[in-house]
Amino acid sequence: MSLHRRIYADLEGLILSGELSPGDRIPFEHELTDHYGCSRMTVSKAISELAGRGLVTRRRRAGTFVAQPKAHAAVLAIPDLRAEVIERGQAYGYVLLERIEREPDGEDEIELASGGLLLDLTCLHSADGAPLALEHRLIAIGAAPKAIDVDFHTVPPGSWLLDSAPWTEAENRISAIAADARAARLLELKPGAACLCVERRTWRDGQGVTRVWQTFPGDRYDLVARFSSAHSPVLAKEPRR
Repeated sequence: MSLHRRIYADLEGLILSGELSPGDRIPFEHELTDHYGCSRMTVSKAISELAGRGLVTRRRRAGTFVAQPKAHAAVLAIPDLRAEVIERGQAYGYVLLERIEREPDGEDEIELASGGLLLDLTCLHSADGAPLALEHRLIAIGAAPKAIDVDFHTVPPGSWLLDSAPWTEAENRISAIAADARAARLLELKPGAACLCVERRTWRDGQGVTRVWQTFPGDRYDLVARFSSAHSPVLAKEPRR
């Protein structure tokens, strides 16, 4: 585990266990820097991630405090594309385009790999014969060692991970992008066509498990928000018929 993830996990544990209550101040950044023997930037990165999750709030000149619990929070469920397509009565299709076992490249990949190798997969999902999603996925072999022996020509990596590699924390980012030449060709679009990109990262007890980018044609996928008085709102993705 990288040092900033360790600091994040330690503080998260204090908050979720109740040892630090809403309104309590967490140690100042210089105190954490001294305690962990690291740079101010490393501490700031960990606290920024806590703030991004809504666990803490930063107050200028006063410090960082445990946030008050929110009544509702939006959650993007982690979908199984194969199951979703079949559930809607459509014919599911899947093709593995590339499989590479390699060393991590760059800070983010090194953090995900946690000292091990990465399994780099590219695949294409379809519904009723029409391309639905182009997927590029990295799997940390140290966190999911059995992935090495899986025949991903026959099973989608997302489906396998949901069944075989449990996660305790997830992060989703959604963005609108224009299809590049390769994505346009595989998704049967014109270059520059509007697409929805869902980037997802998962961890298990602070260790990275997977990072995936799924690109959907803009006219073939919906984001639907469901609300109820008893539960938090949930954002669900549904393929369009």
